[in-house]
Amino acid sequence: MLKKGIIGILAGIISGLFGAGGGMILVPAFIHLLGIDDVKSRGTSVFCILPMVITSSIFYYENNYIDFKVAIFCAMGGAVGGFIGARLLKKVPVKFLKIAFTIFLIYISYKMIFT
Repeated sequence: MLKKGIIGILAGIISGLFGAGGGMILVPAFIHLLGIDDVKSRGTSVFCILPMVITSSIFYYENNYIDFKVAIFCAMGGAVGGFIGARLLKKVPVKFLKIAFTIFLIYISYKMIFT
């Protein structure tokens, strides 16, 4: 119970600080620290992210940090993309997902450091 709470707190802090990223903490933590299989880890992460996003969004809204013109269209695209991604999750091999996720993290890390 304590380990799960600590994972949640760390993911919430990362989500609050960076505006996203809870899943980047939760999925590897679920797999490597709690021993949950890859697909179930992704689904559990998506479920856990909702309360973090709602909580952070209240703070961002109160401080006028939301560009609603951008947010509404991205949210609609995100809903469609989330549906497509969830459907594809059943069909894409776990090995490919791990490699793609690692490449994505390396690319984003590079962009954040050097641009």
